[in-house]
Amino acid sequence: MSHPDSESELTRRALLPAGLRDVLPLDAAHEARVIEALLAQCAAHGYDRVKPPLVEFEASLFAGPGAAMSDKTFRLMDPVSQKMMGVRADMTVQIARIATTRLKSEPRPLRLCYAGEVLRVSANQLSPERELVQVGAELLGGDSVAADVEPILLAVEALRSIGVQNLSVDLTAPRVIPVLLGEAELDPDTLAALRAAIDRKHASEVSKLAGPMEPVLTDLMAAAGAWQDSLKQLQSVSLPEAARAAIDRIASIAESVSAVEPELAMTIDPVENRGFEYYTGYGFSLFSRGVRGELGRGGRYRVDGGEGLRSAGFTLYMETVMRALPEPVRPDRLYLPFGTSAETARALRAEGWITIAGLDKEGEPALEASRLGCSHLLKDGAPAAL
Repeated sequence: MSHPDSESELTRRALLPAGLRDVLPLDAAHEARVIEALLAQCAAHGYDRVKPPLVEFEASLFAGPGAAMSDKTFRLMDPVSQKMMGVRADMTVQIARIATTRLKSEPRPLRLCYAGEVLRVSANQLSPERELVQVGAELLGGDSVAADVEPILLAVEALRSIGVQNLSVDLTAPRVIPVLLGEAELDPDTLAALRAAIDRKHASEVSKLAGPMEPVLTDLMAAAGAWQDSLKQLQSVSLPEAARAAIDRIASIAESVSAVEPELAMTIDPVENRGFEYYTGYGFSLFSRGVRGELGRGGRYRVDGGEGLRSAGFTLYMETVMRALPEPVRPDRLYLPFGTSAETARALRAEGWITIAGLDKEGEPALEASRLGCSHLLKDGAPAAL
């Protein structure tokens, strides 16, 4: 019988920091298979896999688009160089760094994909996890509508390949609101309150704070919806040249995606900006009906420094992706009674069996097989169901 103090010590050792968790055998294997299947789809489209480090110097980790993640990043001192480092909170900026340094001589556009863990200082409202798994792809170089469309179609194809159903894509033009507010003659406090009201989609508050900009902002907010209906409403909104160009680009992207995926549900939200702060062109989010939270997001951004690459890509959030899939089922496992020859075991594994070898001479092999969670027992030289 276990001693109470021993049990208390085991309980304490099982505790983990908030937002971190152990992924146990069945789920860990399932997640690994799904990740490899997603990366296989990326590879089939010519995206080469890279593996950046978990920790980098702050100077590189917060460069360009990485600046948007600085307040979400764990920091630590490197005892060797005495420089500050950060544990990555997002992998996109690392891929951009690799493209502009290690792979700067490779022809553009450069297609790279990746998978790995990221760590964040705090969780968001929709998810309690702080250690997250990302899978993504980046198209570095190229500024055409086709280059904008490719990441969307690849993400949709990859998600469908693993069994995610009822997909939808929400397109946004994250530069429209910053352009409009940049021209607003409002005091800083009012401007900040207006920005927050737009983010909350609080129409009456926007009307109260926007002053002369009220008609344009409320028309933009009202235009959110199914992509064709949204574009019709947006045609009549009076916008500055830069904002109009962003809307026109969204229209071209939506039409191109629909031409390839006519049945794909697609919406446009011209005022959504949260989480897209470093995007310099369009943005998009992926959803599955009935699944809480985004499956992933992506869009167009500019890699600062180096070549200043115009790039587009996407990141999938595996915690949400896994919720969109059926629960994993334990595969059949074959128990090999003690003394089964290595040659026989190898032949069975070659046939596709997962084998569990008996390590001691058992009195009743069937009972031992059942105790170890096996579905089959090697009996008289052949697998037999339990």
